[in-house]
Amino acid sequence: MNGMKTAMLMVILTLLLVWGGAAIGGQSGMTMALVMAGVMNFVSYFFSDKIVLAMYHARQVSESEAPVLYRIVRMLSQKAGIPMPKVYIIPDPSPNAFATGRSPQHAAVAATEGIMQLLSEEELAGVMAHELAHVIHRDILIGTVAATLAGAISYLGQMALFFGGRRDDDEGGNPVAAIAMMILAPIAAMLIQMAISRSREYSADEGGAKLLGNPLPLAGALRKLQQGVQMIPMNATPATAHMMIVSPFSGGAMMKLFSTHPPMEERIARLQAMRIAG
Repeated sequence: MNGMKTAMLMVILTLLLVWGGAAIGGQSGMTMALVMAGVMNFVSYFFSDKIVLAMYHARQVSESEAPVLYRIVRMLSQKAGIPMPKVYIIPDPSPNAFATGRSPQHAAVAATEGIMQLLSEEELAGVMAHELAHVIHRDILIGTVAATLAGAISYLGQMALFFGGRRDDDEGGNPVAAIAMMILAPIAAMLIQMAISRSREYSADEGGAKLLGNPLPLAGALRKLQQGVQMIPMNATPATAHMMIVSPFSGGAMMKLFSTHPPMEERIARLQAMRIAG
C-alpha cells in the first residue's frame, strides 16, 4: 500500500509540474518545466549525497575511529546482502541520523555525535537498520526526486508571480490558471512531498525492524530521539528534514501539521504491534 501510495503521489507531482508549465507558457512552458525538472533531477541524482554530507560537515570514519557504529552497519549490510555503505559522523549534539546515496552501491549512513551518546548499542542498531531499509527501498532517490519536483513547482509559482499566464497566442497559458499556480501549486507540492516522506518512513520502520529481527530497539530509540530533539533541536535545513530518522525541529501543532515525518506515537505503536503479531 505504501508503494502504491508513493507512486500515485509522484504521478500527481509530475502532473502538477506539467500543468504549472502549461499555465504559465502553454506548450512551450510545459516543455520548459519538463526540461527544468530533468536537469534538476540529474544534478540531484549524482550530487545530492555529497551536497547534504558537506552541508552538515559530516566526516567519513573508519572502523578504528567509530568501532561500534561501523560494526553495526557492517553486520546489518551483510545481513541485508547489500554493499557496505560509507559511514559518517556529524559533529552535532542533536540526536539524529540519515542515509543518502542514489543506490545501495553508492550509499552512505550518517549519525550525529548526539545520537551516539544517547542510544544503547541495540537501539543504535535499530536506527541503522531503519536507515539501511531506506537504502534497500531506494527511498533516498524517491525522496530526492520528490523534493526536486516540489522545488521546480515552487519555482514555477515564482515565475507566475512575475510573468503571469501568456495571453498572446492560441496555445498560451491561462492567466487564471497562472494565478492558481502561483498561490496553490507550491502549497500542494509541499503537502504531497511530505505525504511521500511520511509513507516512506513507515516502510523504513517496518523494513528496519524485520532486518534487525526485533522491532522494540527501534521503538525505544524513536522514543528517546523524540525527547532528545525537543531538548536539542538540530540546526537543519527544511529541504533536508525528510532525510532524518526523526524531524530535526521542535515545534507545536502547526509544525506537526506540515511535518515530513509521521506522528511518533503512531510509529512506535506500529512497531510494538509487529512484536505482538510476531
